[in-house]
Amino acid sequence: MQNSPQQPLPAAARTRLRTPSRGACAGLPAPLASAPAALRRTLLRAGLAFALSVAATAAWAHESTAASGAIHAEANQAVGADFDLVQAGIRTEKNIAIFQMTVSGKAGRSRPAPVGKLAGSDVFSYVWPTTIDPYEVGFERASGILAMAVTAHPDFDDTPLFDENGDGKPDNDGNLWHSHWVVLQKNPACGADALAVVDIPAGARPRLPKTWPGLPILIDSPGWQPSLQAGTVEVRVPFDDIGVVGAAGFDGVTAGLRVNASVHAPLLCVVDVFKVASGDLSLPGKPER
Repeated sequence: MQNSPQQPLPAAARTRLRTPSRGACAGLPAPLASAPAALRRTLLRAGLAFALSVAATAAWAHESTAASGAIHAEANQAVGADFDLVQAGIRTEKNIAIFQMTVSGKAGRSRPAPVGKLAGSDVFSYVWPTTIDPYEVGFERASGILAMAVTAHPDFDDTPLFDENGDGKPDNDGNLWHSHWVVLQKNPACGADALAVVDIPAGARPRLPKTWPGLPILIDSPGWQPSLQAGTVEVRVPFDDIGVVGAAGFDGVTAGLRVNASVHAPLLCVVDVFKVASGDLSLPGKPER
């Protein structure tokens, strides 16, 4: 987003702030005209600094209004700083949706401790739940809450088409941050009001994206590489119809998930919500255009 150009000062203000020619005091108020030259220069500089400060404040206020579609939250020292979500947003540029999140610490600093196997392993995530119909990215219509997620998990790899660490082996880099589409629903087997990635029942053949990684859940591994820099997480996602993004609502969540110890349904539950941008998962955010 570009900062709006600074508005020019009104003509009257420019006249008042114009520095007089050397040795001239024309146009100055009488008290200032009769003041010593050094004092006149100091007062003029102070007036100019004040005017520029006012203009900068106006530009900042414009920028804050332009970013009003994002969701802002107060920092919380009780939450780990790298998951202490303070801003979540989506903006669009042509056919690209840019999912962005800011935390109070260094984004991506923490990853789950490995347990050495898939069963019972943990997943850390930065998530944007949306009101976009899952059909728009390749799933069945109205199959749950479609969410973009940036995740890391050291005990398994779920991006079989991509070699994120460049070692020639596409099945060993789950510990690197990567992106997914997931479809979420409440699942009482995960706990009261807890969400889970929707399971695919044995024998079922639902509509799935072409980059589905083969797990028996509604998940996609499209390969959109996230950027984690300082306190910001960002992932850029192309859409055939960017209008579905512009019309959507969204929220921001940082959370931990866990693979079922039995590796049966529910396979992947949300077990620890670190922070929700809106506070109540009401999806109040509106994408910026």
